[in-house]
Amino acid sequence: MQIANLVVVGAGLIGGSCALALRAAGAVSRVIGIGRGRANLDDAVSRGIIDVAYALGDDWTKTLADADVVLVAAPVAQYPMLFGAIAPAIGEATVVTDAGSTKQGVISAARATFGARFPHFVAGHPIAGTERSGAAAAHAALFDGRPVVLTPVAETAEHATATIAALWRACGAHVAEMKPDEHDRVYAAVSHLPHMLAFALVAEFAARPDGATLLRHAGSGFRDFTRIAASSPENWRDIALANRDALQDELRRYRNAVGELERLLAEGDGPQLAALFERAARTRREWGATPANVGDDGAAC
Repeated sequence: MQIANLVVVGAGLIGGSCALALRAAGAVSRVIGIGRGRANLDDAVSRGIIDVAYALGDDWTKTLADADVVLVAAPVAQYPMLFGAIAPAIGEATVVTDAGSTKQGVISAARATFGARFPHFVAGHPIAGTERSGAAAAHAALFDGRPVVLTPVAETAEHATATIAALWRACGAHVAEMKPDEHDRVYAAVSHLPHMLAFALVAEFAARPDGATLLRHAGSGFRDFTRIAASSPENWRDIALANRDALQDELRRYRNAVGELERLLAEGDGPQLAALFERAARTRREWGATPANVGDDGAAC
């Protein structure tokens, strides 16, 4: 894998870590970073993440004609605008990919925007992240041993998929493929729902008159459960709205599970509570003991 020119649109945690990982692997020669905030771009340059920086207000699309790969790692609500700027400027051989946490809407936007160049677009989702964001949080080992899901469709060119798979493998990731609708359904359950629950719990505590007292006495269990509530509000707003149908299904399922807990508590049904807790504990222990289960989708850009 050798990329002469990589353009990263969104030089934050994910885009910046990808650039650092490719540099560490000797797989990229030049990285151009595009972003909204000048301070973040300056951080990316000073840390050696990118070689050249352009703000979105600059004439950044001129850098795309010579790009081997363009990685879009911005909040997904920005994708239609970004794709619209990228599509007319890329070279004939340029492959475009993304790092968004939802896929069906992203693919629809890419299909509508790229036209004849759509076969050179490969939708992807690195299952890695933290609650921190920005270039200051980027590090080369973020994707080591982590899964990256690609969701090519019928029109996607095989060589484009192979290029992006090789890129992520050079970053140390394990690459798998899923259908876009399956991806969105699965990650609504295992990633998007937990984030919504963490945000909701912390927001509910913060709204209480005694919220400060509650938080002062919260221990490691609360800290572990709510860590992801410190993630980017903008990014998670966009993810929730982009995947709202599947996410609403998961919220309904969770509401039913909470209703069952309420019923068991109201009835004082200790045996059934213990059985439920045992099923959950056994499942969590077995899942946690599986080496492949190392993904973390903080989804901060």
